[in-house]
This record gives sequence, C-alpha cells and structure tokens, in this order.
Amino acid sequence: MKVFAWPVRVYYEDTDAGGVVYYANYLKFFERARTEWLRSLGLNQDKLAREENLIFVVRSATLDFASPARLDDMLEVTVEPQKLARVYVKLAQEARRGGQVIARAEIKVACLDRGNFRPIAMPKSLYESIQQ
Repeated sequence: MKVFAWPVRVYYEDTDAGGVVYYANYLKFFERARTEWLRSLGLNQDKLAREENLIFVVRSATLDFASPARLDDMLEVTVEPQKLARVYVKLAQEARRGGQVIARAEIKVACLDRGNFRPIAMPKSLYESIQQ
C-alpha cells in the first residue's frame, strides 16, 4: 500500500492566539487528506453512504506533535494504510513542512452501517481499492 500526499495551506483560522496551528486542527488536516485519498481511489463517501449504506468513522486517533506549523505554511499531509481488515483500516498520517515531520497520527477508521451504526464489512471492490 503506497503513501498518498495532499497539500494543505495553513490559514489564519487554523491558528491560535500564539500564531501556531491549534492542535485540534491537525485532525481536520488529516481528515481532508483521507477524503482526498479516497477520491484518488475513485471512492466518494456520499455515494458509498447512499448506494452501499456504509459510512466511515474515526474509531481511534493517536497524535504526536513534533514542531509547530504557522500561518501561511504549506504542508504536505500524508495517508499510508498500515492494516486493512474487513471492517476497518488503520492509517499512519503525517503533516510535513518541507520534508520535516511536524505531526504524526495513527488513525483507525471503522466501516459502519449508516442506519444502525454497527460495524459492516466493506464491499469487496472497496476493500480491493484500498488494498492496492
């Protein structure tokens, strides 16, 4: 499974009173990168919800911050599948500035039935798309 990268610019709204990216906003950056990663695989979350009756939810997230990002920084946010199971995928994500890792995350995303929020197996085509 290969690494996907998505560019993210730091805007004023992303920063705190100290002028650095507010820690919770890294979760937004990671979410955007995961959405674009799925799109790069030809997958659309809205379509999956409507047609397959499934949604993805973050089951767990572990973050580690190494260095602050600041207003106007251009970041590269990565997504790298680590483990794929029928009902979840574990992902390693990083936010990098100029090749320097400034934040890391381990995110476990579960696949749920949209109606009852119970775990559901990914359709074979979805599983295979992620596996590549």
